[in-house]
Amino acid sequence: MIINIPVDVEKIINRLEERGFEAYAVGGCIRDSLMDSKPNDWDICTSAQPEQVINCFEDYHVIETGVKHGTVTVRLNGQSYEITTYRIDGEYLDNRRPENVQFVNSIQEDLARRDFTMNAMAYNSGKGLVDYYKGCNDLKDGIIRCVGKADERFKEDALRIIRALRFASVFGFTIEKETSESIHHNKNLIKNIAKERINVELCKLLSGKGVKEILKNYSDILSVMIPEIKPMIGFQQNNPHHKYDVWEHTIAAVENSVSEPIIRLAVLLHDIGKPECYTCDGRGIGHFYSHGEFGAKIAEKILRDLKFDNQTISDVCQLIKYHDADISENSKFIKKWLNKIGIVQFERLLLVKQADVMGQSDYLKEKKLKTLANIQSTMSKILEEKQCFTLKQLAVNGNDLIKIGIHDGKIIGEILNWLLEQVMENQLENKKDTLIIAAKKIIIEL
Repeated sequence: MIINIPVDVEKIINRLEERGFEAYAVGGCIRDSLMDSKPNDWDICTSAQPEQVINCFEDYHVIETGVKHGTVTVRLNGQSYEITTYRIDGEYLDNRRPENVQFVNSIQEDLARRDFTMNAMAYNSGKGLVDYYKGCNDLKDGIIRCVGKADERFKEDALRIIRALRFASVFGFTIEKETSESIHHNKNLIKNIAKERINVELCKLLSGKGVKEILKNYSDILSVMIPEIKPMIGFQQNNPHHKYDVWEHTIAAVENSVSEPIIRLAVLLHDIGKPECYTCDGRGIGHFYSHGEFGAKIAEKILRDLKFDNQTISDVCQLIKYHDADISENSKFIKKWLNKIGIVQFERLLLVKQADVMGQSDYLKEKKLKTLANIQSTMSKILEEKQCFTLKQLAVNGNDLIKIGIHDGKIIGEILNWLLEQVMENQLENKKDTLIIAAKKIIIEL
């Protein structure tokens, strides 16, 4: 088995071997290479201790940031390469990082401390693939399996629980039975993980092709990451528009949504407000009045807690707030929506609404999808024809109104907004002369 290692990585490995040490490319770069995917980073492990690595690369730019844990970073041709000494980890007191490490001479011992078999492989061009834990077989079979005892791996580093779900989702793999059971058993260890790390892993998980199975089979894990999800699980909707409970509907909607972080987050949380908004009428039909607006408030709290940036929070919550809003196919109303939330957000809103419909029952589904398609078509026409729906597109501006004698800033703003509304309503043409005449009439009336 041959893996094409980049020239600079070969240089680093060769330099270490020339000085009498072992060295291999290791971990995710080997996994990705075996999957015919281009690695983002190339990490190297070696029998050389940190001081010896530094001496080996005295003519290179060396960064000693991780020396305590055996890692030295070497800069070569503008790229950074982490070189880590073979090691075994000491005691984990915080379910995240070892208190100390012990350097060893055996690559087998080093690989034994890693999370999953598919990440516990090493390679160099002379010795080939080193795979003591049958990671290559698991990779071929599409299996996520812990190295050694799963309980030990997860208690050492609880982030591995979420990483297992993320890898399974991204690659469409299955989590091996013992590893899966351990994930469920140790789920509460996730509470010890920094919110920023959960944020990163959650976004990758949601974007994966296997997201449906993960949300379905590991809802208890998601509920630890986002406790507000728990009331959704098993909550019956009792409505002809729905054939699933709230969580099952959410899973179906996520599966049918565009794999883009803002949209996936919005779809995951779009019905988060339903359990608290539920009412039942005299016919036994369930309703969820204002659940979009209420859910947006819950989602804001969730996203802030998970340390998302302000723009993401704003965009996601806006989509949740309006996901159930009625949008007419009429171009006048579509222009008002474009004015209200902008082109990008309106396009996202249509995608969220489409995913929502795809997760519902067959009742009126075709009609709903046709309406969304018509709205999309009308919006495309509006954009192609450069129809006016913003003040920037309006044929007049504040300076034009000043020239005809209007100097009060507040009144100028009110007149421009009125003119824009008339243009969007197709009551006035977006032509300068026409708009100036209309503005002069307003002045006379004032």
